[in-house]
Amino acid sequence: MAVHLRWLSAGPCWRAVRGACGELRACGELRAWSPRCAAGRLCRPPGPACRELSRGLGYGPRVGGGSRLRTRLAAGLAGLVGLAAAAFGHVERAEMVRKSSGAQSASPGRPEEEEDDELARRCRCFMAPPVTDLRELRRRPDDMKSKMELLILETQAQVCQALAQVDGGARFSVDRWERKEGGGGISCVLQDGHVFEKAGVSISVVHGNLSEEAAKQMRSRGKLLKTKDGKLPFSAMGVSSVIHPKNPHTPTIHFNYRYFEVEEADGNTLWWFGGGCDLTPTYLNQEDAVHFHRTLKEACDQHGPDLYPKFKKWCDDYFFIAHRGERRGIGGIFFDDLDSPSKEEVFRFVESCTQAIIPSYVPLVKKHCNDAFTPQEKLWQQLRRGRYVEFNLLYDRGTKFGLFTPGSRIESILMSLPLTARWEYMHSPSENSKEAEILEVLRHPRDWVP
Repeated sequence: MAVHLRWLSAGPCWRAVRGACGELRACGELRAWSPRCAAGRLCRPPGPACRELSRGLGYGPRVGGGSRLRTRLAAGLAGLVGLAAAAFGHVERAEMVRKSSGAQSASPGRPEEEEDDELARRCRCFMAPPVTDLRELRRRPDDMKSKMELLILETQAQVCQALAQVDGGARFSVDRWERKEGGGGISCVLQDGHVFEKAGVSISVVHGNLSEEAAKQMRSRGKLLKTKDGKLPFSAMGVSSVIHPKNPHTPTIHFNYRYFEVEEADGNTLWWFGGGCDLTPTYLNQEDAVHFHRTLKEACDQHGPDLYPKFKKWCDDYFFIAHRGERRGIGGIFFDDLDSPSKEEVFRFVESCTQAIIPSYVPLVKKHCNDAFTPQEKLWQQLRRGRYVEFNLLYDRGTKFGLFTPGSRIESILMSLPLTARWEYMHSPSENSKEAEILEVLRHPRDWVP
């Protein structure tokens, strides 16, 4: 059953005062936003490193190798984790540059009870309790499944709280659901707010056995999987979001970050990460585009200089509406099947990407949420949303896979679609208009930052 979280405007995770665009300023400007618990503590992801959310990751010097991009498989199963915008089944492969770890180890000799208390306190800052029982999370704190679940829960809470601050009036409906085949998820949706027409942030943590049909689809894209009795045990989890603002001068954003494990018949475990973040403006604003891409580039650059340009191009290529000959938006980053140089290093890269979501986007919302607009500009926004729907339903592999996968949660898969959109027969913008300007960029992607 969906419930409304009234604490989003006056509850245990921050104290705030109202500012422009309904902003609730908890920690200074939103570009430096970080949630705090009732006692003023930063809500940080559980784990040994205990880094502040607003900081980048402290890495040492590079110790080897360049980043490579090999064509093999995309992790084709976002539908199973109920993530509407996940791009599963992509036929490329991504690799990271190996860098030395700057993570700190847990304090030696720390009492187990204190660790338990810390985990419980941090979980109280989430939108809902973890899908996995706390006792299980405490039993395997260093397991990647535990660390990733806590990261996506933290990301969901951060983003929902930041959006509620900006909107200044709407509440997130929190819908906790279970998957009978194993696992479940938490879908948080804001509709008809002051600033946002619809904003959804969903997490899924699921497990079970892949069907033979799913295994065949993976093998057809290059993954050689050894099944037992035609099935494969798997675990998958991720966070996915699409945010549709009301004002046509405020861009739409999508992000998705996920982790997948498959256990083969011989006991070998295959794992990979995938995800990305991209921006879809109705009208082109050069400063906005540079800010968004620069923020993502800074997150990528902490882990290797080759990552941003490769993942930026991958994003431009993936979000292509072939029958229109244009991209869905002005891009960002996208990667899939990322399984090197190590599980911990890729996790830290994904963690950096999640920390870039709010600073890359919220300043743009604050900048434009009160911009004046005309009925013609609102009409153009509705037409562009039609293109968004076309891509998600016709091309997005995660959406298509999810719609035809038993046990998938359809409401979470279709959460990415806007409340309103429009199609007009043979619509074409005037030459040299602002509408024609954005179409030119969508047909010919640009490099926004060096």
